[in-house]
Amino acid sequence: MWVTVAALAVLGVVVGLVALGLHRAEPFFRARIVAALEEKFKGRVELDSFHMSLLEGFKAEGQGLRIWPPAEVEGVAVAGPVGVGAPLVRLQEFRFAAPWRLDPGKPFHISLVELKGLEVDLPPRSKMAHAGGGARGGATGGSGRLRFEVDTVECSEARLRLETDKPGKLPMEIPIARLKLTGIAPDTAMGFAAELTNPKPVGTIHTTGSFGPWQANDLGESPLKGDYRFEHADLAGFKGIAGILSSTGHYEGTLRGLTVDGVTDTPDFRLAHFGNALALHTRFHAQVDGTNGDTRLEPVEATLGRSHFWVQGQVVRVPEEAEAEGGPAVSKGHDLALDVNVDRGRIEDFLLLASRSAAPLLTGAVTAKTKVHIPPGTQPVHERLELKGQFKLDEAQFTSPKIRDRIKELSLRGQGRPKDLKTADAESVRSTMQGDFTMAGGTIALPALEYAVPGATIDLKGTYGLEGGTLDFDGTAKMKAKISQMVGGWKGLLLKPLDRLFKKDGAGTAVAIHIAGTREDPKFSVGLEK
Repeated sequence: MWVTVAALAVLGVVVGLVALGLHRAEPFFRARIVAALEEKFKGRVELDSFHMSLLEGFKAEGQGLRIWPPAEVEGVAVAGPVGVGAPLVRLQEFRFAAPWRLDPGKPFHISLVELKGLEVDLPPRSKMAHAGGGARGGATGGSGRLRFEVDTVECSEARLRLETDKPGKLPMEIPIARLKLTGIAPDTAMGFAAELTNPKPVGTIHTTGSFGPWQANDLGESPLKGDYRFEHADLAGFKGIAGILSSTGHYEGTLRGLTVDGVTDTPDFRLAHFGNALALHTRFHAQVDGTNGDTRLEPVEATLGRSHFWVQGQVVRVPEEAEAEGGPAVSKGHDLALDVNVDRGRIEDFLLLASRSAAPLLTGAVTAKTKVHIPPGTQPVHERLELKGQFKLDEAQFTSPKIRDRIKELSLRGQGRPKDLKTADAESVRSTMQGDFTMAGGTIALPALEYAVPGATIDLKGTYGLEGGTLDFDGTAKMKAKISQMVGGWKGLLLKPLDRLFKKDGAGTAVAIHIAGTREDPKFSVGLEK
């Protein structure tokens, strides 16, 4: 009994001494962690709490870590005074474990550090102090007797926020669900694997690559490169368009500026207001400003259905003024300004996107150059879309039997072949179109449209409404044949005295023409050309 009591007493003393040792050791380790981070970042560091345990090796955890960027006073880097500026890094909690082994003169080795709730706020380049003297670093820090070395860092629930020097521009926020850093060593790049939640379009980005060597003076200037995979992104988050997008690619640069090369595939791209879907594939080269997400496309090669075209331009986030003075700005959306060159297109692909009907208004090979502008707003895309350009359409044929019959009649009468009206095939009549066009508010305006078929040329100007397919065109139809030849037979003989009246500007017959109604039910009228 006495032996047992004595053993328990000794054990109690040992436990008490260990607890006392841990209690006294915690401030020491806490101070060394803070000192190592201050040397690494050249700025002030605060740590709210730190606890450690020696059960099953060395274990430690902490809460409330904050790191400020370097400050500069008369060219000398100093730790920022308390209460000045916002922290560069905030961390809710961290923990790590390691075998209880310490070799004199060697860093304290930690195989894994777990982080939760990491927030990194990078100020704009103009606000970062450029402290001299090699503020680069890897995982080993501290000039005192105890140094730390880390193999792997795993982080959950992280957020990266990059501010910009551009007036009126919103910062870029990137939520990171999971992040793993490996190969951590001084003055070298570390590997990473991350899972990011893309806010718009909503989807998950998986990416791997390398980061560093990091620049403690300005973390945003640290080298960065990697590959990404973006899958099942729902484009419905952008008002007016729909489809499921996937993308893969490679990026390289810094957090403040990246060059991105990649491809996208959207097998069911559509304008939500209309509903017809086409496959859209792109291959792009882009310059991305990481501080605000502004993107320059240089260029994009795209295929929509059977149509091939090129796109160059920029996509810029547009902020709106805060509701209350001094409040944060809120994004109104994106402003797109693009130059589009359709070198091998099919007109039916573009018309299908802007129509509820499964049959396009007409078919044919099209080439076009246009400027595209989509300002931010709450209206559907087709109402905000603005176009200005030129086009040429070859081998054009209308899909409406009624319109085809009218085109056939126009062509045959224009050639002086009215007898062939009953036998000729309307589908064999191919036409060409060319002219300038603009589009705004869902209406296409054609100020000078030239439409030609064998035997006739029609000059038109007017508008076509995407909503409902409304037609409103006026112009002149010029036929090679004289009015008497167009009618033929005994009626043509009676009209011979009128040939001079309808002959004009080298045409055998010139008449005024008006087209109204809708694409499904067009109305044609002709009259004497003035």
